[in-house]
Amino acid sequence: MAHRRGSRGARARGRAAMTDVPPSTVARLPIYLRALDQLVDQGVTTTSSGQLGALAGVGPAQLRRDLSYLGSHGVRGVGYDVAHLRQQVTAVLGLTRDLAVVIVGLGNLGQALANYVHAYAADGGQGFRVAALVDADPAVVGTRVAGLVVEDAPDLEKVVEREAATVAVLATPASVAQEVCDRLVGAGVRSILSFAARVLRVPAGVDVRSVDLARELQILAFHERGRQPS
Repeated sequence: MAHRRGSRGARARGRAAMTDVPPSTVARLPIYLRALDQLVDQGVTTTSSGQLGALAGVGPAQLRRDLSYLGSHGVRGVGYDVAHLRQQVTAVLGLTRDLAVVIVGLGNLGQALANYVHAYAADGGQGFRVAALVDADPAVVGTRVAGLVVEDAPDLEKVVEREAATVAVLATPASVAQEVCDRLVGAGVRSILSFAARVLRVPAGVDVRSVDLARELQILAFHERGRQPS
């Protein structure tokens, strides 16, 4: 029994330590994981900070600094064990179990997202699975997308509870995004990836990642304008 208590304590200390990782480092961890996946596919067993940094598009010093937050420092003259480092990054990102994801809004974008996540999981991608699809359009409800039947919006809370989902993808029109967001949070969702073109208000303890395609295109337009002759 004492051993189990010690294990729980170690896990708790590990979780507490990860709260000290800077957001900028967290944002780069998926890029490092993608680079490590590429090395594994190539049969590479060890890598240097220079090689891994080049694949990830960062300098070796930045990479070493980021990985030091994970407690990984490599071996001088040898580098990093690819399989071990990949396992370490995967664990830190919380990808050791499949999180149930509910996608709300099954227009063209929502359907594309559902098919993408479904294909990602089928191809061996870790961490997520599409558990349920929800839409308010009677013409869409009952149809099948990515192997799942689209369920009706009034049942959203029941769907979240049934699937024990804590992650949602929001692909609804901006006009209803806040209402749907509030319902998701009320049902127990704590992480939301939003493609709605508006800022969402959420309580403390809920994370929202927003992808605004129009905004990104406008930023690219700004840079393109700077390249044009005056």
